[in-house]
Amino acid sequence: MQQRKETPLRSDAQRNRERILEVALTELTHSADAPLSAIAKKAGVGQGTFYRNFPSREALVLEVYRHEVQQVSDTAAQLLETRTPDQALREWMDRLAQYAMAKAGLADAMCRATSAHGSLVALGRGPVTSAITLLLRANEKAGTIRPGVTADDFLLAIAGLWQIDPHGDWQSRAGRLLDLVMDGLRAGAPRA
Repeated sequence: MQQRKETPLRSDAQRNRERILEVALTELTHSADAPLSAIAKKAGVGQGTFYRNFPSREALVLEVYRHEVQQVSDTAAQLLETRTPDQALREWMDRLAQYAMAKAGLADAMCRATSAHGSLVALGRGPVTSAITLLLRANEKAGTIRPGVTADDFLLAIAGLWQIDPHGDWQSRAGRLLDLVMDGLRAGAPRA
C-alpha cells in the first residue's frame, strides 16, 4: 500500500494554521478549557477551516505543544556546545520546567488531552525526543549517566513536572524533582 505524500499548504492556508496556533497558545495558556469556537473566532477563521486543521481539541493541544516545545528542544544542542553533558542535561531540565510553569494553562490542557490516551509517553515524539536522545547519548558516552536510559524512560521520570502547581512554590518543587531524576540517572554511571 502506498503512502500519500504530504502536499505543502498554500500560503493562505499556512497563515491560517499559524494564526490558529498563535491564538490557541495564548488562550490555552490562560485557560485549559478555552472554547475552540472562541479560538477560531479570535484567529479570524471559520469553523470549517479550524476543524480541517485541527479535528479535535487533543489535536490542537498537541500541535501547540509540539510547536512550543521546539524552542525548548533546540536548546539541547546549544547547551552541549558550552557545558559538560551532565550540566547540559540538568540545565535543559530546568528550562523544560520553566516552560511548563510559564505555560501553566497549556500544561493543564496537555494533561487533560493526553489523559484520554492514558499516558504522557505519547508526548515524547518529535523535537523533545530528539533533544532528550541527544542529551542522553552525550551523557552515556561521557559516562555520566547509567547506560541504556531511553527517551521514554526519561519522559516517564519527569512526568511529575506537569502535576506541579504553577501558582505555588513550583521552582523548589521542580528543582527537587529534577535533582532526584538526575541522581537516579547518575546512579550506576561508569564514571561515578
